[in-house]
Amino acid sequence: MKKLLCILVTLVLMLPVCASAQEVVNVFNWEDYIDESVLIQFEQETGIHVNYMRFTTNEDMIVQVEANPGAFDVCFPSDYIVERMLSKDMLAEIDYDKVPNAQYILENLRSPDYDPNNVHSLPYMWGTVGILYNTTMVEEPVNSWGILWDSKYKSNVFMLDSFRDSMGVTLKYLGHSMNTRDIIALESCKDKLIEQKKNGIVKAYQVDETKDKMVAGEAALAVMWSGDAQYAIDLNPDLAYSIPSEGSNIWIDAMVIPRNAQNMDNALKFIDFLCRPDIAQKNCEAIWYSSPNSGAIELMGEEYTENPVMNPTDEEVARCEFFHDIDETFMPVYTALWQEVKNAK
Repeated sequence: MKKLLCILVTLVLMLPVCASAQEVVNVFNWEDYIDESVLIQFEQETGIHVNYMRFTTNEDMIVQVEANPGAFDVCFPSDYIVERMLSKDMLAEIDYDKVPNAQYILENLRSPDYDPNNVHSLPYMWGTVGILYNTTMVEEPVNSWGILWDSKYKSNVFMLDSFRDSMGVTLKYLGHSMNTRDIIALESCKDKLIEQKKNGIVKAYQVDETKDKMVAGEAALAVMWSGDAQYAIDLNPDLAYSIPSEGSNIWIDAMVIPRNAQNMDNALKFIDFLCRPDIAQKNCEAIWYSSPNSGAIELMGEEYTENPVMNPTDEEVARCEFFHDIDETFMPVYTALWQEVKNAK
């Protein structure tokens, strides 16, 4: 009898723990990067509460994931950070038997070189980096990154507060790969950015706030991710977007599960939910980044497929490149150069 009572007490004590594990999924995503009604819908359909947290840069995200083991169940790193997380053995394999909606991922976005066969990641959104500009303030064609150094736009250019992006577009302008490790090329990139800053052309280095400031007409030009550009264009028809002729960055933001996630099954359910065509459509129409989901694209029709911001031409894509991770031995070089840019007076 005592043995039976002990077993019953143990089972009762375990129930809240099991229920808690089954009723939450801890999600770490970019700012302004989901239709928040989707979170409510997921909770209503599954009974799983979404503990939703936000970050503003890839580098901030990975620092938090490393510093807080088990705190996150689903994260949304960009391609080169997936590469870094894999090198550190930080990611769990995805059980595709539990993610049937993965079938809708576009064929040309499957099996990227940073994660062959998508063993550890699935695309969430993709896009490009370009120049968002105000056509009432800019008269000449915006077809080169060089316009960001034109003195006529003094205190009228927003740059991204992201060393990969701002240094990357500068490297392309100077004729180098965005992934170069050549010290001379990187020094020339730093010097070019310092020249831009010292000449007073940079109004500010920003991230998420830039799109709203461009809508308000606070600058003529901004280095911008394509989805944020489309968001701004929808609110201000004087705005337009261009991928310069020198080329740019094409990127994928992925869905991954940290290896030490506490709610693995719920993470898989959340990822599968986001891959469902009607949900992928909602997210795309809310944030206007390019969708990797064939079912969502079919549902959106011509409004999506004829949009040049979300559908760059084959020629534009051919001029672009993915970022690759900077290993820890070389990272101090990049961060030191970027700090010199930010500290320049």
